Amino acid sequence: MPEPEKTTLSPMLSVRRGAEAVDFYKAAFGAEELFRIGDEGKGVVALMSIAGAEFWLADEAPEYLNFSPESLGGGTVRMILVVSNPDAAFPRAVKAGAKVISPVEDKEYGWRVGRVLDPFGHHWEIGKPLR
Repeated sequence: MPEPEKTTLSPMLSVRRGAEAVDFYKAAFGAEELFRIGDEGKGVVALMSIAGAEFWLADEAPEYLNFSPESLGGGTVRMILVVSNPDAAFPRAVKAGAKVISPVEDKEYGWRVGRVLDPFGHHWEIGKPLR
């Protein structure tokens, strides 16, 4: 990989069934797979991009203290996906298998946003600031 031109911060989501997670994020969010090693039998580590916003995912590895939300009984991070049209992006995630936590609606704090739970235990808020 080339040397970064600026500092970036990319979350790494710990999951069970990493290969399935790669496929889910492609279907749910239109993610592109930029890098991947491993397989379902040995564990997967992948770099994903949603319109240039990068995140990593990896099969959980308790021996390295990396646990999925399924092992912990919930997640510790919420992903915030800012898109131009949350009303179109939200149902795509649900169709791919995400569970609706709260529908897309205008919030008093100036956002149009909804929240889903992906099949791997991670919460995603899908929205945009209102102008």
